[in-house]
Amino acid sequence: MTGPHRRAEILDALRRGTVPRDGLAAFAVGMERFEAAIDADLAAVALGRGGFKAVRGEYGSGKTFFARWLQERARATGGFATSEVQVSETETPLHRWETVYRRLAERLATADTPDGALRSIVDAWFYTLEEDVLASGNVNPGDANELVAATDTLVEQRLSTISRTAPAFSAVLRAYRRALLADEAALAEGLIAWLGGQPNVAASVKRAAGVKGDLDPFGAMHFLAGLLTILRDSGRPGLVLVLDEVETLQRMRADTREKGLNALRQLLDEMDSGRYPGLFLLVTGTSAFFDGPQGVQRLPPLAQRFHTDFATDTRFDNPRAIQIRLPGFDLDALVKVGARIRDLFAEQAIQGAASARSSITLTWKILLVPSLAGLAVALGWRLVFSSRSLSRTFSTEWISLRTSTRGDIMRQPLMNRRCPSPSVPAQAPLRSTMLRLRREPVRATSPGPSIPHPQYTEMG
Repeated sequence: MTGPHRRAEILDALRRGTVPRDGLAAFAVGMERFEAAIDADLAAVALGRGGFKAVRGEYGSGKTFFARWLQERARATGGFATSEVQVSETETPLHRWETVYRRLAERLATADTPDGALRSIVDAWFYTLEEDVLASGNVNPGDANELVAATDTLVEQRLSTISRTAPAFSAVLRAYRRALLADEAALAEGLIAWLGGQPNVAASVKRAAGVKGDLDPFGAMHFLAGLLTILRDSGRPGLVLVLDEVETLQRMRADTREKGLNALRQLLDEMDSGRYPGLFLLVTGTSAFFDGPQGVQRLPPLAQRFHTDFATDTRFDNPRAIQIRLPGFDLDALVKVGARIRDLFAEQAIQGAASARSSITLTWKILLVPSLAGLAVALGWRLVFSSRSLSRTFSTEWISLRTSTRGDIMRQPLMNRRCPSPSVPAQAPLRSTMLRLRREPVRATSPGPSIPHPQYTEMG
């Protein structure tokens, strides 16, 4: 059972039409087809390779949900660190890697640290190195100075490749360790901030580490490689990085768009060359971004990397392909996600009262589902939902039916609404009610004869 605080966060996010940060397994539907492929990709990354996947779908189809579900799965089952960066023209343009790296560090998460996990990861890395030095038997455990010197030497060995291209990374780590040993908390916080790409760090902090200026795009990419080294040495298999809403590149100026696309291509090339072992990159975008003239197709080398044939039915899509698309909800998926959101409301309202919960389940399965299915068959309708609209609809106790021929939309309340029936109190909490389907003619929004629409009424 989901905890009360987590349950409240999930329902509040669904009412707003946004994706909760955690607890997605409580109402995730349709992810089973991707689990085996995602687990295989993460297992390959854990062996020291790089991984890449692109997710396509229209607005509200569940791209962000899929990305956060993958992050949650990677943290819980694989021990990965994760981070999510929303691509933006003003704050995080894709070609300015120093801003992308800054957001990456700010949103860095592990299984025990939901946000801002950079400092805990660095501390865990130093602890692991100390344990390795003590396990070697070459250092007296009672000699603190000798332990610090041996640990610093091991730091240089582990970061030897990074130090040749980005010596500031190892210099800041050494200064951070000295600040911790001297109990200089303010200096240590400033050094971690600079290591995370934060601007406006005090000059005195940078002088302590022997560095100058702010992080530039080339230095940020070297710092990403250093972060991956730290993650592997501290026992984590790697990092899952999500670049969300990359389709915003289409709305940017031409020069900014070209730079962003080229930066993405460069990152993929460097991942293939083995520069970022342990990095799994997930990119989300709309179909227009992947297939349209203002997106990936503007850069042929990038378009070739993303190319996937989607001419066939969704059922035949290969979940191991470099690019995957998210299928829409059918009736079975509609019932499942609605039932799971209903369960969250039931747990919140009645705290697991068995009798009321049994009645709610009976009402849903026996009365509502056959009504929806029968209506779709009898009238030639189909249930059309995006993931966002569906979850928001159920979280506010409403449901929408849309006809495929006339496109008219009708909303009727299901539960927790004011009820004119004197036998049922107005605005009662989630309760054992029965829904009766009656048909009344309602004028269609487009030319055509009147068609019967379903009207739901409540019976106490």
